[in-house]
Amino acid sequence: MQTLDFNRLQETLYHEELPNGLQVFILPKKGFSKTYVSFTTKYGSIDNTFVPLGKKEKVRVPDGIAHFLEHKMFEKEDGDVFQKFGMNGASANAFTSFTRTAYLFSATENLYPNTELLLDFVQAPYFTEQTVEKEKGIIGQEITMYDDQPDWRAYFGAIENLYESHPVKIDIAGTVESIADITADHLYECYHTFYHPSNMLVFAVGAVDPEEMMEFIRTNQAAKTFDRPERIVREFPQEPANAAVAERSIEMDVSKPKVQFAVKLPYPDLSGIDALKHELSNEILLDLLFGRTSDFYTEAYEEGLIDESFGTEFTSETGFAFAVIGTDSKDPDKFAEKVRATLRSASEKFPFGQDALDRQLRRRTGLFLRALNSIEYIANQFTRYAFNGMNLFDTVPALEDLQVKDLQDALVPLADEQAWSVFEVLPASKGE
Repeated sequence: MQTLDFNRLQETLYHEELPNGLQVFILPKKGFSKTYVSFTTKYGSIDNTFVPLGKKEKVRVPDGIAHFLEHKMFEKEDGDVFQKFGMNGASANAFTSFTRTAYLFSATENLYPNTELLLDFVQAPYFTEQTVEKEKGIIGQEITMYDDQPDWRAYFGAIENLYESHPVKIDIAGTVESIADITADHLYECYHTFYHPSNMLVFAVGAVDPEEMMEFIRTNQAAKTFDRPERIVREFPQEPANAAVAERSIEMDVSKPKVQFAVKLPYPDLSGIDALKHELSNEILLDLLFGRTSDFYTEAYEEGLIDESFGTEFTSETGFAFAVIGTDSKDPDKFAEKVRATLRSASEKFPFGQDALDRQLRRRTGLFLRALNSIEYIANQFTRYAFNGMNLFDTVPALEDLQVKDLQDALVPLADEQAWSVFEVLPASKGE
């Protein structure tokens, strides 16, 4: 078992790659009574075209299947797994993102029975055509619910505008039409391809003994048989640098328009500290340009162009990256134009020096150190960083290594006008 000491953070991370390829990370936290354990596969909604395990030809599976599979994993022949966690005093959950599917529990007791339950249910798929058909109605209702949420429609509408054909533009849950085509055979094919231990990661944080937990997981995995690991062949379409659609709007039952200004960014083929620096540079740049201490924010708020819903987001996952700046606004067109003007002005003359960066670095370092007191935060973030070739605990060194030039470099693609797009949700027109 490998020990990774982060002395400045007073954290020690334990890591081992098991013979079946499973990566196991354990972070003991003194003074905590709760433990989080997650079991995550590097498989998300964008993985809809791939070569199945043991085959040579690629397949295209229905959109939304990763999310559908996540739902079905909890249903077994002998009952619902959620109930079993509850009987063990644990709170269980799961989620599917663009690039990963995670199963997790938190508990203050019965750590090893719950860990065994987590490992065993994720590694024992059970699908029938009858249960698959039943689930279509349940997930169909979930999709319809999200379709009726203006904030969700605004966010995904902006992403749809950016991409011509990359599956990131498709809602994670798919559509009612796409999930209608899912079969039990589809689920097994996806499961056996992406749920191999060599494509997965276990992370435990909190009140846990690393030696005992690692030995428990070793024993659990050694008792099981898996196919020989194979490299997963995924296929994604080539995307142009420009946004697919410059402007688009829909009408919904909202009292105030919603607007999302989105920027399609190039994916950086980086790892380690360099990948962390790239992510932090973009987040800090967005904060300096549009955050609560910026001239933009002060002016836009005084003009009534933004309200408490205003926010920025930078997303960078394997194969794609984008930024979104959004708000509810009485004048969405004027808001979008103000964002454009801010980016153009910064591109013409970079407005931030070392003092502005230093303030951000102190603030970000403080926020990160406080966040490490939350095992919920660590549990939710660690795997995302790991699957993107980064280590969450390298954040402080990466912050300290940032230079003003890193922000200037981040501005170049952000200020590319061909990569800009605006999506608006407008109040529905009232008929006579």
